[in-house]
Amino acid sequence: MRVDPLPRPPLSPLTANLAETVPFVGPEAIARRSGIPLRARIGANENPFGPAPSVIEAMARAARNSWHYGDPENHDLRQAIADHLGIPFANVMPGEGVDAILGMAVRLYAAPGSTVVTSLGGYPTFNYHLSGYGARIYAVPYVEDREDLQSLAQAAAETAAAMVYLANPDNPMGSWWDAEAVQRFIEAVPATTMIVLDEAYGEFAPPGTLPPLEVDRPNLLRMRTFSKAYGLAGTRVGYVFGEAQSVSAFNRIRNHFGISNVAQSAAIAALADQEFLEQSIAAVRQSLAATGEIVRRHGLVPLPSATNFVAVDCGRDGNHARAIVDGLARRGVFIRMPSVDRLNRCIRISAGTEEDRELLDEALSEVLEELRQSR
Repeated sequence: MRVDPLPRPPLSPLTANLAETVPFVGPEAIARRSGIPLRARIGANENPFGPAPSVIEAMARAARNSWHYGDPENHDLRQAIADHLGIPFANVMPGEGVDAILGMAVRLYAAPGSTVVTSLGGYPTFNYHLSGYGARIYAVPYVEDREDLQSLAQAAAETAAAMVYLANPDNPMGSWWDAEAVQRFIEAVPATTMIVLDEAYGEFAPPGTLPPLEVDRPNLLRMRTFSKAYGLAGTRVGYVFGEAQSVSAFNRIRNHFGISNVAQSAAIAALADQEFLEQSIAAVRQSLAATGEIVRRHGLVPLPSATNFVAVDCGRDGNHARAIVDGLARRGVFIRMPSVDRLNRCIRISAGTEEDRELLDEALSEVLEELRQSR
């Protein structure tokens, strides 16, 4: 006897056409699927040197109060960020990491059916939000492993874009533009297009990379995070800053209890410990230099980086780079690679500990030898 399925509420027309996916497959999922224990986690652009001891202590104290909600206005954290940047309180808004803030920005400024300009092969989570809110993506190819500022601004004008996205320094290539070039880009974008300037890796960038702080331009939102340099990826805290009215708009849709009291305390303590931040940045740079030496020894070419990871040119095509990524994964070494043609000749390796690098060196040697023998 046939049994008809139970009726169910329909998905909205927009979400019904979306794939059940995530922008990134996590190392935990890869380990579960493969059954291979994770030995070196150097693919998610995390900071393996972690938060400052003072931050851990602040989190432990705050954990005792986890029975109550965090401040829904994030007042003390908001003030700490404003003081750190030297800008007014009204020009800053914290959120649950840049990923969540990007989603809110899209919801605020990109109506369903509107066009948003970004870079082909750029940060996948931004595209994930664009698709989720029904915006149309107009993608501009990279030029010489950097986002094409002139073409991004031109496309924003020609498509009457609701938003244009630029990551500087860039993920996945680690490249960057200097502040003067970024400022010219900002000024070339139409006033009716919201500029999203993702500066998640800004603390690692060379001097002169980040434009001067500007909080009176209505069409500019700049985003930073505690996930990278501050070693707090697991707490999910970031912030957006810009012109007061544009920032205040986030109060219309944000998750008011999204940042826990533990996370708020961690971020406040992290800002207060700039000495540890400088030590951490130095450790990351030292790690990347050592990683560069390893890959050169194996015949690969590390690209210049202004981030906490290094893109490595594998010298061939995307299939070859994918074989290296997969070969390392079979040995418990987790890395990633860019997703589009030309960029995908590279792999991407995050800063790691000395033990991580030793595992990488050993596994990379085995993988490349395996590939040479299979040719």
